[in-house]
Amino acid sequence: MKFQRLSNINTKRDAWVEINLDAIEHNILELKSFVRPNTKILAVVKADAYGHGSSMIAPTLLASGVDYLGVASIDEGMELRNNKFTCPILVLGAAPVWAFDYAAQNNISLSLFLENHIEAADLTYKKTGLKTKAHIKLDTGMNRIGVEKEDAVNFIKEVQKRESIELQGIFTHFANAETEEKTNEQLSIWNEVLSQINTDGLILHCFNTAATISGYKEDKYNMVRLGLALYGLVPDLPNFAKRIPNLIPAMSLKARIINIHTAHKGSGVSYCHTYTTDKETTIATIPIGYADGVDRRLSNKIYGILNGQKVPQIGNITMDQMMFDISNVKANEGDVITLIGNDGKESVSINNWANILGTINYELTCRLKVRLSRVYTR
Repeated sequence: MKFQRLSNINTKRDAWVEINLDAIEHNILELKSFVRPNTKILAVVKADAYGHGSSMIAPTLLASGVDYLGVASIDEGMELRNNKFTCPILVLGAAPVWAFDYAAQNNISLSLFLENHIEAADLTYKKTGLKTKAHIKLDTGMNRIGVEKEDAVNFIKEVQKRESIELQGIFTHFANAETEEKTNEQLSIWNEVLSQINTDGLILHCFNTAATISGYKEDKYNMVRLGLALYGLVPDLPNFAKRIPNLIPAMSLKARIINIHTAHKGSGVSYCHTYTTDKETTIATIPIGYADGVDRRLSNKIYGILNGQKVPQIGNITMDQMMFDISNVKANEGDVITLIGNDGKESVSINNWANILGTINYELTCRLKVRLSRVYTR
């Protein structure tokens, strides 16, 4: 059988993640219609932009009007700095006190919420003469990290007095943005704290993607943090949300067929023979498996798209390979099977996988960065 490449994607392995930059640009412009005028936007690019590649999509984000980039750690911020991005970067998680010097030297803003964070900033200033750029994190009900409401006002005022700290903003995070009652409880704490301090010149941010889309009635903010929706995935929303944005998923997952063969009726497929053919079956193998982030529990439960037609995955997904029944499709080795994305009129969403596994879609996108090449398209 003649091998051919019907896709112009050339990677050193016949499996890859494809990122559509046009989709990301479209999603930002769509989300801007939910944001008040003169409100800044922080794009959350932690976990390598949810598996989409932070340094590769950052130019599109910034060119589309994003003001800040949000990361989970100083290391993630340094990847952006090492790729020559000079925009404001905020570490949304906790940074170790021994790394405050490093953050200050590389113009990376940190989240402050502990007394030893203030002490670390003082020490950094004494050693380097550099101020720690910071946003104070309030815990209004997430119970993860942040200064608690009882201590918040005094903590903020103490930070505002310190010569060693350049306080840029204050923020909190919603635990249940899709639930109006829970979110309003957190907003009540947020407003109570802010009413007792001087917020002139500070960036205030409490709205994540779901809250931004939902349209909560809140005026004490001048920046929103957008994550999931940038990549074309819609979060859970409350029933009072007036409209759902028209988002385009940016990520596709594809692989080329590396082998086609025929199995007789009654043949077992893959480890443990969890699938047995009920007829003479044409089987296609592609070089992608659970080591690439495709959960083994999806075995015998998902579909791919081959030449515009859905084909069932059969047998246990192995570490590096998986098989499909392509008996009803004319195909050759080298043809592309789309595991996530569109082909012709057919589509497979990563939401389908998340529903099968009982998890969230962006947990799965983050998994696909382990060893797959990423290809960027327009």
